[in-house]
Amino acid sequence: MRRALLIPVLSLLAAASLAATPAFAGHGKEEKGAPVAYFALETITATTIRRDGRRGVMTLESGIEALDPKVMERAKQSEPRLRAAFAQVLMTYTAGMPRGAAPNLDYLGSRMQEAADKVLGRKGAKVLLGSAMVN
Repeated sequence: MRRALLIPVLSLLAAASLAATPAFAGHGKEEKGAPVAYFALETITATTIRRDGRRGVMTLESGIEALDPKVMERAKQSEPRLRAAFAQVLMTYTAGMPRGAAPNLDYLGSRMQEAADKVLGRKGAKVLLGSAMVN
């Protein structure tokens, strides 16, 4: 008796999921004329010393925002160099970070902004930091 009730319920759920798909088909599409003003870089990691004295890893998510299309194109072309510069800043910071201290994202953001301006050769790209975690 349970099986007889289960089959109609599952077929109803399957039909409902298929019917709902076209309603959200346009969701998430980019507008045609809108220029891309942001892209995220891969997560950057560096080793640090945790509170208990063991080695830990600090991870940092970052991205670049540029409203000028020329600066954005230059930033996309320079993505490997930006990642290398950001990794160098993060490794230098974590090497001198006190044991068990919370990361200072204001300081990291300003150093990474300087590194981005240096790599790109001009100002106009803004470094945005996401989450930072010490594990």
